[in-house]
Amino acid sequence: MNYSDEHVALCALNKIFGYHPTIAVSLIEKAGSALGCFSSAAHDPSVMPGPSSVMPGPDRASHPELLSELTPSALEWARNELSRIDSRGYRFLTIIDEDYPEPLRECAGPPLGLYLNGCSSPTEIFGLRPMIAFVGTRDISPYGRLWCQKLVRALAEAPIQPCIVSGMALGADGIAHRTALECGLGTIGVMATGIDSIYPVQHERLAVDIVHRPGCGLITDYPMGTSPVALNFLRRNRIIAGLVSAVIVVESKTRGGSLMTARYACEYSREVFALPGRIDDIRSAGCNSLIHAQMARIITSPEELVGELGLGRPSRGAGGSWAAGSGATLRSILTRKYGELSAQVRIGEAVKENLGITVEALSAQLILPYQEVLTAVTVMEADGILTTDLLGRCSLTPNYS
Repeated sequence: MNYSDEHVALCALNKIFGYHPTIAVSLIEKAGSALGCFSSAAHDPSVMPGPSSVMPGPDRASHPELLSELTPSALEWARNELSRIDSRGYRFLTIIDEDYPEPLRECAGPPLGLYLNGCSSPTEIFGLRPMIAFVGTRDISPYGRLWCQKLVRALAEAPIQPCIVSGMALGADGIAHRTALECGLGTIGVMATGIDSIYPVQHERLAVDIVHRPGCGLITDYPMGTSPVALNFLRRNRIIAGLVSAVIVVESKTRGGSLMTARYACEYSREVFALPGRIDDIRSAGCNSLIHAQMARIITSPEELVGELGLGRPSRGAGGSWAAGSGATLRSILTRKYGELSAQVRIGEAVKENLGITVEALSAQLILPYQEVLTAVTVMEADGILTTDLLGRCSLTPNYS
């Protein structure tokens, strides 16, 4: 792709003012163009705007020291960066491009540029469907996993199908991305690294699947080669909130990136929804606090959520329930599959009543040998009826819950 001098300048400014895009926007307005920011006149500290920052907190300085970085070498770096982008098949979108995502452009202090990796055009990724974010804790519970899957599946059955946006993290993010792909929805992964690296490494396969699926993509505003340090995730969360019309918080502790994304969403006048949880569960404490503070609307059912998001009214049973339209019960399904006296029937009912129960607890509750329960659970996992997490906690898959 042939990038203009203005694109080169925006690429350089994106690197220099990445944490303070509002300053860069003000400089561009004063200089008349991004390239004009690199003229000698722009190096006068008096042209710097007043205190401003897109990042929340006490740091609202204008950062005049950044003017010293507006040099010819910065433009040369940007030319090389854009050349590397082209050679690897990525794209660089700037705020002057028509296919830059419009919801993000309208936010205060939008990123000057976005790196994009995907097999579709930017318009196909950003411009054809409403975008909905799913965020939540990495330490997701079986309850959170189950309802994250159910809610994404419900959106996939909506008359207007959205694109699912999340942050590529372990836990809720990965579950939302993967479920979207399984349901045929578009999904966008917003990264806290350069576009040329994947974090965490456990999601390398997920990243490959996203970039090769039409209508999906990975994006970041960080230059290539950027490592995942803690501060980077604030900028990632800002982009997630700015891209979408609504943010859904699946599970969150009282501190963390999910709550920060929700706060950004409120600043940007986006809708925020939260999945309620037990009052004694630390992984639901953040969601419950958002609801209590009236910063988020409570999620009471997949059908209600779909309607409140303006995606139309789903058919009865949205979310992939095994009972939808069939009148079947879990017991009848398991009986037909495994036999009335099978351990699987008793295990399925026990897991339904005790979400997150372990194999050891199942063995004790059902008074069955541990090895027999483990074997039955393994068979049910292979049949797509149960899932177990790293701690051995069992939950029914969305089709059977």
